[in-house]
Amino acid sequence: MEKLTWYVIQLPQQEGKIQKVVVGGKRLCLLLLRGKLYATGSRCPHAGADLSQGWCEEGKLVCPYHRHRFDLQTGKGDVGQGNYIDVFPVREENGKWYVGFRKPWWKKIF
Repeated sequence: MEKLTWYVIQLPQQEGKIQKVVVGGKRLCLLLLRGKLYATGSRCPHAGADLSQGWCEEGKLVCPYHRHRFDLQTGKGDVGQGNYIDVFPVREENGKWYVGFRKPWWKKIF
């Protein structure tokens, strides 16, 4: 099992509203939907749009520029898009929320 580095995050204040945050040097979108927290990358791989300016529909994050849609659980784009966004694991422990990142390959070497 791969070891993750966990960072404390704050829950979004409003259900269904995308919150952009910077955690561990990464820009993320946090979204609380139907009581479940999701953490994704904040840039659309299609044209680099800021996904935090988009919206969520049917369990998918929608890009505000070209309407590309990404599954919140897997990051996979809709059929025909051929792209994806990064998704990150989240967990709750002792009343605090955390997001986990894999250690970059170059940090494993040095």
